[in-house]
Amino acid sequence: MDIATLAAFAAVTFIAVVTPGPDVILAMANGSRFGMKKAVAGMIGVLLSDFFLIAAVAAGLGAILAASEFWFSVVKYAGAGYLAWLGYRMLRPGEARKADGQGFENTDLVRTETALAICRHSMIVAITNPKAYLFFSALVPQFLNPATPQLPQFLALTAVFTVVEFAVMFGYALVGFKTTQFAASSMRRWMERGCGGALLVSAASLALVKRVNG
Repeated sequence: MDIATLAAFAAVTFIAVVTPGPDVILAMANGSRFGMKKAVAGMIGVLLSDFFLIAAVAAGLGAILAASEFWFSVVKYAGAGYLAWLGYRMLRPGEARKADGQGFENTDLVRTETALAICRHSMIVAITNPKAYLFFSALVPQFLNPATPQLPQFLALTAVFTVVEFAVMFGYALVGFKTTQFAASSMRRWMERGCGGALLVSAASLALVKRVNG
């Protein structure tokens, strides 16, 4: 693929990813709660999901979700339920009390939540978002040249997408980390609640998404 095509795809990807959605909200929450090392584990989970999503689009799964109300709803409600559960975990009063006066980095939850678990949470959030399948189904074909082999093009676009998405998520996670590092404990608690509330709003938004008929 030529540089101009990849640059155009990178620009569109940046605009799509930088808009706050479940992935970047979760990255910010991970950065604020667990620090940058574990936040990166969450980002890796999202990036692994990108390979799955684009492979699924290449295999036609995006078209199936666009055509089937049943399967679209299955993925949609699974994703909304998981987001709601993650948001609830951040909002439940016990976590705020644990963090009071000692910083989130010292809470029992932070010490016991492993990098693998954080990676898994982020990956599930990304994979159970039907809008991601429809987004890739609509976007990726516009940058493919049908006259040349498809696999190298899919790989190139996937590489560009993951680099851009990682950079954006890293930025959000860093904001979350720096905020909890320098802010007062009350500010950290409000940020925790804000991230949890944002995930609940994302869950509700996802649950209300309607499939666009052909």
